[in-house]
Amino acid sequence: MRIAGVAGAFPKHYYSQAVLAGACIKHWGDKLEHPESLERLHSRLAVDGRYLTLPLHAYEDLSTWGRANSVWIEAAQNLGEKAICRALTRALVAARDLAALFVVSVTGIASPSLDARLVNRMSLSPNIKRIPIFGLGCVAGAAGIARTADYVRAFPGDVAALLSVELCSLTLQRDDLSMANLISSGLFGDGAAAVIVTGAERMAEGPQILATRSVFYPDTEHVMGWDISEKGFQIVLSADVPELVRCRLARDVDDFLEDMGLERNNIGRWILHTGGPKVLEATAEALGLPQEALDASWDCLRETGNLSSASVLLVLEEVMTHRRPSPGTYSLLAAMGPGFCSELVLLRW
Repeated sequence: MRIAGVAGAFPKHYYSQAVLAGACIKHWGDKLEHPESLERLHSRLAVDGRYLTLPLHAYEDLSTWGRANSVWIEAAQNLGEKAICRALTRALVAARDLAALFVVSVTGIASPSLDARLVNRMSLSPNIKRIPIFGLGCVAGAAGIARTADYVRAFPGDVAALLSVELCSLTLQRDDLSMANLISSGLFGDGAAAVIVTGAERMAEGPQILATRSVFYPDTEHVMGWDISEKGFQIVLSADVPELVRCRLARDVDDFLEDMGLERNNIGRWILHTGGPKVLEATAEALGLPQEALDASWDCLRETGNLSSASVLLVLEEVMTHRRPSPGTYSLLAAMGPGFCSELVLLRW
């Protein structure tokens, strides 16, 4: 099994962090005791700018969840098609050759699901297997690769695609002054990414998927997710996330690698979800890594912010395109998310 191609896609609207912070201060300033603290918060998130689905002024018109979700459906199709086409081109695979399409998102919903709409839009095979997955959040990029690998392991002559579309700006709650929502206003952005995975019987280049591991942490449902109300998705984001990373990640990684006859020092390139500066710092601390070992994750965070499930796939794209390790190098791709849980994918270049 190999990752034969990966590609991201973004909306056309890009704003600097300073401009976005100014917009948030304009909206919330008279409701905050210290509005200048919001600007400081945005500046500490290690984000230079983010893509948005709509021009900044258009968010004033998103007065209902239904209106925001309608925008998500249309924009998700546009970005999803673009990401899949780019990934197929890099993988040298024709769209009609796709045997399965996995779609992950946690920022919008549709029925018929996004995958069905893309089958029609892209003239994909009418026999394609469709697997829409909702609710995994930030972990879904890594989990999606793992589930796609499971599929081609069972059908080694097939090619499968994973698509992640996350339009986080459409979920921002305009009346929510919680710290979680204020952090989200400075951290999360919009975008999509697609990955093409080929079975063992297909000729392809790209890193091999050697093994995957899922780890669920009991009784941690409060750490991350959504509270869903009449106004839509209201973020749940606990300050416990970095500490949970410190307490659990190293043990999970070590157990996984040990089962594969490896240790942390055998990993030549780390491909980790861009959870935010505190999460990346906690990850480096937990794994005993220098900050430069996570340079691809830091750079992606700086350029686009946190794109939930798409983030780790964009880090993968950055590594495959600009920081490709030498043949034989091991990589660990990992993400954590609602559940709370982690997903680990071992790669060899």
